[in-house]
Amino acid sequence: MATTTILLREDIEALGGRGEIVKVRAGYARNYLLPQGLATLATKGNVKQIEQERAALLKKAAAERATAEAQREQMDTIALSFERKAGEGGTLFGSVTSMDIAEALNAMGYEIDRRKISLREPIKETGDYTVKVKLHREVALDVPVTVTAEGGESAEEPKAERKARAERTDRAVAEEEAGETATEVPAEANTEASE
Repeated sequence: MATTTILLREDIEALGGRGEIVKVRAGYARNYLLPQGLATLATKGNVKQIEQERAALLKKAAAERATAEAQREQMDTIALSFERKAGEGGTLFGSVTSMDIAEALNAMGYEIDRRKISLREPIKETGDYTVKVKLHREVALDVPVTVTAEGGESAEEPKAERKARAERTDRAVAEEEAGETATEVPAEANTEASE
């Protein structure tokens, strides 16, 4: 497979940090990294230019990290709360997504891109959650998120209890179906025996 040696202009989580020289597939470089300005081809001229800029880049990276640390200090006491329509078992009609969390943070005065909010899947049940917000490549913050049913009522029972209740209900339904099948079989056997 064709690979290309490129010089990263920005931090890319899966590849490396700004100023590093890495090998990637040619199509990835040609179609994404180069047009987005995230990297340049690693020619001798570009490498020399980046090495001259390295000191400035290190200062810039240190300033960004310091800014992220200061922002984490400010945001350390933040707790988000969302009120959504919910069904009987605490299941939401809809969900709370990273975009909702980003909008709530923006409303509080913190400009955070939704892609920097690490949420594996949207929150679909009431309860308390912890969401990781990446402020910098090396600086992250855990934000507590509380999701309640509309009207301010929290879920009547914790998630584990709801799950156990659902399992008991499923077992009862399965036993009931098994009992119906058992009562039907002798009735059929009686009709066959009389024929």
